[in-house]
Amino acid sequence: MTSSNRPYHLVIFGASGFTGQFVVEEVARTVSEGPKGNLKWAVAGRSRQKLEKVLEQAAAVLSKSELRSEVDIIVADVEEPDSLAAMCKQAVIVLNCVGPYRFYGEPVVKACVENGAHHIDISGEPQFLEGMQLNYSSQAADKGVYIIGSCGFDSIPADMGVLYTKDQFKGTLTAVESFLTVGSGDDGGCIHDGTWQSAIYGFSDGQKLQSLRRKFNHKPLPSIGSKLKRSNEIQQYTVPFMGSDPSVVKRTQRFLVEEHQDKPVQYGAYAGIGGIGNIIKLMFAGMMFWVLVKFSFGRNLLIKHPEFFSFGFFSKAGPTRKQMDESSFQFAFYGEGYTDGQDPSQGKPNGKICTLVQGPECGYVATPIAIVQAALTMLNEPTALPKTGGVYTPGAAFAKTTLTDRLNKHGIKFSVV
Repeated sequence: MTSSNRPYHLVIFGASGFTGQFVVEEVARTVSEGPKGNLKWAVAGRSRQKLEKVLEQAAAVLSKSELRSEVDIIVADVEEPDSLAAMCKQAVIVLNCVGPYRFYGEPVVKACVENGAHHIDISGEPQFLEGMQLNYSSQAADKGVYIIGSCGFDSIPADMGVLYTKDQFKGTLTAVESFLTVGSGDDGGCIHDGTWQSAIYGFSDGQKLQSLRRKFNHKPLPSIGSKLKRSNEIQQYTVPFMGSDPSVVKRTQRFLVEEHQDKPVQYGAYAGIGGIGNIIKLMFAGMMFWVLVKFSFGRNLLIKHPEFFSFGFFSKAGPTRKQMDESSFQFAFYGEGYTDGQDPSQGKPNGKICTLVQGPECGYVATPIAIVQAALTMLNEPTALPKTGGVYTPGAAFAKTTLTDRLNKHGIKFSVV
């Protein structure tokens, strides 16, 4: 997947952003896993000075002084299409870390498709992800370019977790529910406000997402087995998970039905929120959020004061390294289906399975691991990807690869209970 006229396997665009800096560190850790044990990479963004600073920081954190001199810097700006084209011409894969993607994502996807670079992002914004599929999939297929969205904590653990559960079930899996729980140390944890901004704009634009989805003219997926009902498998209060996982998993299931004639798996996603105190906080924050997000002055208030309106869950500073080191996540997947020898068209499902995906802090430890392993999988296993280019979910792109094994080796663990 490298050609002599593309000097870099990977270019990290937005390398000096809050998440980008940790993606830089993760790439630096994994250079020996590149093709033939070597990974050529560069960092890109608007400010050469900030990019130099990020390389210095990574050099200090990892005790790799060579990063200061050996990693090239490309100056590129979303507002300057020529600079994006020049960047994309030099990369086999662009790792795009510049969000919110609804504002800054499309020019990068467009430049990648036009200039023959593959594109991997860490977006958790369904409107962007599905919009790119609608608008660029056939063009990307013509060019042999792979555009793979949501390759961070949104939504690799959920999407690959459902596929892993399906692979481990001996028979026909028909439904899966996932329950996400997050742990933190004495200092607690928080998420950088870039994610908060994406949520604000996403919720205020719900109508547009509905009209976008109608343009696909999808037929409903056939459902097999009992209709998915919410069970209460974990011993704490849960709420429906508001992230992109359900939409990403559904798109993967549709791809597998249409391209591989697989049987689709129904999916429900929930998050554990702990005890009654957290419920009261969540209800209060949720009500304020829903009221304010509908008006531009309210959205401005939410954007200006993330800590206040989210009870400290989001912050402009993001988590400290200590908070990140002490945080973790766990997805528990509870599946049901028909065991081998049972006819899925007859009677109720008779088999159950429980799997786990466990890993480190979600936003800035697991996300860099996920996007970097996705990129390394693309570089090392091109023949295991879908036959043609296009816009794909992680599950659609990586179902036939060893991505799950690679993640296991890097601390995102998949297991059967």
